[in-house]
This record gives sequence, C-alpha cells and structure tokens, in this order.
Amino acid sequence: MIPVLLFPQFDPVIVQIGPFGIRWYALAYIAGLVLGWRLLRIMVRLAPVVATPVQADDFLTWATLGVVLGGRLGYVLFYQPGLYFSHPAMIFAVWEGGMSFHGGALGVIIAIIWFCVRNQIPMLGFADRVVVCVPIGLFFGRIANFINGELWGRLAPDWLPWAMIFPTGGPAPRHPSQLYEALLEGAALFAVMLMLARKESIRAQFGVLSGAFLAGYAIARSICEIFRQPDVFLGYLIGGVTMGQLLCIPMLIAGGWLILRRH
Repeated sequence: MIPVLLFPQFDPVIVQIGPFGIRWYALAYIAGLVLGWRLLRIMVRLAPVVATPVQADDFLTWATLGVVLGGRLGYVLFYQPGLYFSHPAMIFAVWEGGMSFHGGALGVIIAIIWFCVRNQIPMLGFADRVVVCVPIGLFFGRIANFINGELWGRLAPDWLPWAMIFPTGGPAPRHPSQLYEALLEGAALFAVMLMLARKESIRAQFGVLSGAFLAGYAIARSICEIFRQPDVFLGYLIGGVTMGQLLCIPMLIAGGWLILRRH
C-alpha cells in the first residue's frame, strides 16, 4: 500500500443564503485585491514617488475590472474559444469557473496604461509598484483552486509522501500542484519582489521591477506546469508543452527586455 493523502473535501461555498452564496474563490479575489491595494498605497509613496495614495485608491476599481474582465476573456480566447463562441451566453457564467491569469494580466496592463495616461503618471514607474502587489492575489487564487479541488497535478511517483487523491482526479495519487503554484507564483515571487523593491536604486530604474515580475512569473509558472495536469480539452501542445507554458514565453521575453533596457 502506498501512503497517500485524501483530499479534505472542502465546501467551495462558505455561506449560502437562499440563491446567493459566497464562495472561497470569490473571497480569494477580494482578499488579493484588498491586501494588494493596501500595499500599493505604501509602495507609491516610496522614493521616487510616482503617485499619491488617493490615486492608488482610484486605481483599485480599474484593477478589479482588468482582473475580472481580462481573466474571463483570456480564458475564453486562450482555452476554449470554440465552445464559448458556439454558446455566447456561457461567457457571462463566471460562477461556473474559467479564469486565465494571462488574460487578467493583459487586462491590468490595459488598466495601467489608461489610468496613467489619464492621470499623467509615469507608466512604468506605477506598473513597478503594482507588480509587487500581484503575487498576493496569485497566492490566494491558487489556494482557492486547491479548496475547490480543481486544477490538480499529474500522477505522482510512489515515493512522494504528499501525493493526494482528488475526487475528480480518479483513484490514482497526484501532485497537489495548486499548492506548488501558491508557493512559487505567490509566496516565493512575492518575497523576491519585496526584496528588490526595498532598494531605491532599483525602484528608480522604471521598468526593472515590472520586468522582474514578468520574467519571475513566467519561470515559476513554467516550472509548476511540469507537475500540473493539462486541461483535458487541450492536452499537450507541440513538443509536449502546455498552454500555460506557451503563454509564458512572451512574458519572459518582455520581462527580459524591460530588465536589459535599463543599460
């Protein structure tokens, strides 16, 4: 017998009042946005100052729209365009799941551009402050994926002591890849971004922090994808890569360019 862990069977709904319910996934988004907003108010005041705390407050609304709209549209376009274009009403059924980080990232980038142009804020300088806050949301989002019992990992080797059997993943033990992603894309990346952001010399070179985040996320996500089971409707792409790894390539290129351009 191989010692494995059984998934603890969390209820994805925290509170149900009639037809309305509060889900862990929604709470993760709220926690990520609120804590990120509080940190952003601190970050924008660090030298060199790029914005005011009031402007950070105003950006919260646009960041929320960028995350939700971009995340949903990204999932529709990157993962299941045929299904959603055949049934357009399903695009709005966000309560059934289906969000893409890469789409959410594009949504936030558009929000940053629009907000900075409108308020005459240095775009890369403001983006540098925003990206320090993003791993907080990534951490809570991946924890919510684990609670929901979704996006589980590939089959685990016999010797892995934390291999887990998921209700929808069959009888075989798998990697709890959601926790890997929470640690790498969330906690580890957040620690790296905080360490870099503490140095005024780095904060003064607009674009370096943004590049570090883009490249750091691309590397962390690509590593985690090695242990994560690809979506059944996509499987493996050419060369055995996954869609998540493929979408990280332009992020890695853009991140590297932002870091190198400072020279």
